[in-house]
Order: sequence, then C-alpha cells, then structure tokens
Amino acid sequence: MFKDIARDRGDGVLVFKTFINGEWIDTGNYFEVHSPIDGTLIALVSIPPMDLVEKTLENMYRTGRWSVRDTPGDKRLEQLEKLANLLSDHRDDIVEALVIDSGKTYSQARGELNASIERIKKAKMDLRRLMGEYIPGDWSLLTLESEGIVRKEPYGIVLAITPFNYPLFDTVNKFTYSYVAGNAVLMKPSSLDPIPVILFTKLLQEAGFPKYSYSLLTVRGRDLSSILPDRRIGAITFTGSTETGLEIIRKAGIKKYVMELGGGDPAVVLEDADLERAAGNIAVGITAYAGQRCDAIKLILVMEPVYEEFKKLLVKELEGYKVGDPRCPAYTVGPLINKEAVDNMMKAVEEAVGKGGAILYGGKRLGDTYVGPTLIEFKDKEKLLETKLFKDEVFAPVAVIAPIKTIDEAIEIINKRRYGLDAAVFGKDVNKIRKLIRYLEVGAIYINEYPRHGIGYYPFGGRKDSGMGREGIGYSIEEVTAWKTIVYNYRGKGVWRYLV
Repeated sequence: MFKDIARDRGDGVLVFKTFINGEWIDTGNYFEVHSPIDGTLIALVSIPPMDLVEKTLENMYRTGRWSVRDTPGDKRLEQLEKLANLLSDHRDDIVEALVIDSGKTYSQARGELNASIERIKKAKMDLRRLMGEYIPGDWSLLTLESEGIVRKEPYGIVLAITPFNYPLFDTVNKFTYSYVAGNAVLMKPSSLDPIPVILFTKLLQEAGFPKYSYSLLTVRGRDLSSILPDRRIGAITFTGSTETGLEIIRKAGIKKYVMELGGGDPAVVLEDADLERAAGNIAVGITAYAGQRCDAIKLILVMEPVYEEFKKLLVKELEGYKVGDPRCPAYTVGPLINKEAVDNMMKAVEEAVGKGGAILYGGKRLGDTYVGPTLIEFKDKEKLLETKLFKDEVFAPVAVIAPIKTIDEAIEIINKRRYGLDAAVFGKDVNKIRKLIRYLEVGAIYINEYPRHGIGYYPFGGRKDSGMGREGIGYSIEEVTAWKTIVYNYRGKGVWRYLV
C-alpha cells in the first residue's frame, strides 16, 4: 500500500510524501514520527513549504471547491462508497499503522477501522439535515405577493484539524460530513501519528475524488498560524485541547467552528445501581485507549450507602487490565502517545496525593510511555476541587473517586468543572436520573453505560470549555453549511389576489 507514496531510506524507516496541490511530493524537509510503543523512529514525513500551502489554498478556492459543488450528490455518495470498500480491502495495512503509529491494541485498531468504514456508509443519513425550507409571504402584510426559499450551501473550504487519539476515524468523519455537504477539505493531521491519515489520503485519490479539492497539510501546528485567518477558509472543524481550540479561534477570527475540546467525564453511581455492571463499565471508561479519549471517565461520585462496596468492585475490575506492548494479545492497555504524557499524569498524581488523595490502585510509571490504570480517593471534596485532576483534562488512565450524600452534591461538584462534554449515570431511580439530566451542564448523558461517542450515531459535543457545535451523523453537516435566503417578488403580476 505504501507504493508510490513512500520509500525506505535503507534502515527500515519510511520516508513519506505528502499530497498537496493535486500531487504527491517529496519536499526534502521532514518531521520525525516515533512509535509510542518503544520510541523507535518509524517514519519521516514531508513538510510542504508555506508558499506551496498558499498556492494550494488559492487553487482550491478558485477551482477545487467548485469541483466538489459541480459533482452531483449521487456521485459524491458513490465515491464515498468506493472509499469505504478500499479501506476494507486494505484493512491489514491500516490496522498495522494504527498499532505501530498510535500505540493501539489490535482490537482497538480494528474497531477504529470498522467505525471509519461504517461512518462513511452512513453518509446518506447526513442528507436528512441538508434540505432547505419554503416560506410563503402570506403571513405579513409587508411580504404579500412574495415567497422565499431558504437553502443550505457549502462554505466552500473546510479546514479539518484532527487529534492523535483517533487519527483515522476523526479524519474520515470530518471529511465525510464536509464533502457530502459539497466542501473542499484541507486536512491537518496530528504530527504524532500521521501515517493512518496519509494512507487514507492515498485511498481517497484511488476512489476518484477531485484531486484539487483535498490537500494534506503535514505541517506543524504552529505553522498553521499564517492561514488560520485566511478568509478563503469558511469553516474550521477541530478536535483537541481547549487551549489549542482557544488559540485557533483567536487567530482565525470570524468563521464557522466545530470545536470538540477538552473533556474527561464524570460518572454518578446511585444507591440502586447494579454495582458490578457499573464497576465494569466505569473501568472500561477509565482505561480504553489508555484513557486518551475526550470521553474517558475521570471523576466518579458514589452515593455513601454503596460507596465502600463499589470502591472494592472497581479496584477489582482495574486489576484485570494488563499494561504492555499492544502488539501482544496478553495486554489490554497500551502506551500513552509519548513520554511527556506520562510525565504530566505522574505530576498530577503526585499533586493529588499531596492534597490528601489516597491511591487505591496504580499510580506507578511502568516505562517511558507506560503507566498503570490509577484510581485516587478523595474524602475531602474541597481538596478535590483544588487538584489538577479535577480542574484540567489529564489524558491518561487516571480517575478520582469520592463519596457523596445526595445527588444535589453530585450536581454541584460536576458543574464546578470547566468542562461539560458528557456524564454517565448508573442507577434505576427514574426521578433521580431525570433530575441529573435536567441540571448537569454537559452535552450528553449516558444512562447505565460509560460515555462513548462511537461513529456519532448519537450527536456529541460539549458545553463550557468542552467546545461548540455538534459532531454526529446528520448534525455536523449543519456546521459546515451556510443558510441562504432567496426572496421572489411577484408584486403586481397577478399571481395572488388577496382579499385585503
């Protein structure tokens, strides 16, 4: 699959071209890509010069965006169907890239590929939000003998910026809803694991997508500063940290944004919950992809009558997760994306212990990029509120747990977080669950299940510092299309004869 887009420099390190301005090029200037599994240098990726990025943007604005709009909708769906088939045909190479480049287990990598294929195949469902409206002029004396059509049209060019944790799916998702809506796409992958996105780009061209309507910006994040404010870019869809999202908005100015930002979700366990089921779900929520998910569980609040029993069950569940090389089937939790991520977690754990937290499980570094799932108990909720683990999103398999007396206490604690992505509630009392649904300031609530966004079948997105807009089938398309109102005037033409 690497044929024509990469060469072996002689020591097993692949040198990848980048796709920009309608062609694959080797620029001679590269950034390094290291595997989080063992730190090995696995690839060099071509960095396009910014003058070529500017040329690409101009060509995309002049011709590329119109190539998409002039491609009939049925044809766009056919291209997407072919793309989904190509992803399936090359599944072994793509899965291997996700394992080596992102540090996923084979099961997680296959899951991401399957979700990507399904997301593309669900593209027809996006169309349910692409239709417009008809407005008769009858209902105001000022608009008699006229009528209006309110239609949706693409912004033209969408800049899509994807994170390291789901490099393939987030690329597929952002491309799919942008392209179905008729937009050209500038794709900026994470520099930490860009190989799955490069392979996706190769298959995109094989599927017959207009070559000037898509470009791969394999540049450092800081190099985007010069194009973010460019008025030729109509919309930006970004998944990543709150801090980076704020910086993008400051630099880019007035545009349409889809921002899926920081999270780290709370879970509430009620007295009548199925405790074994809740413990199993929450353990998955803490450990899946080593906690490097926006929807990972980071805060667990448990009603006092069941607190001690639940705590023991959760620790027992965490003991079942084994950390190590994701290529080995014996391990269910792989590495963090780099050494700095482990450093950040260990500092947060140390700070939490210094503020009175007690480590119930884990808390140990197991290698440069490996760390054990960690659970920290806080009986003093005021001290909990002061910790980095509460105030920030720590992208690692770590969570804090605390007992609560009432659901009002849970609501107060959760709403004090600056994030509001998701929450999970475990229990049976419909009245308490309904009250939590009403008062929690989050974008989605999962009942008796850990938060998981999946393919976006149910829309997701945050409040407060967790972002703006919604990702989801049939919802994201609203964010990359603009409303346009057309008013037809028939005054004096005898079309209508009103009794006024």
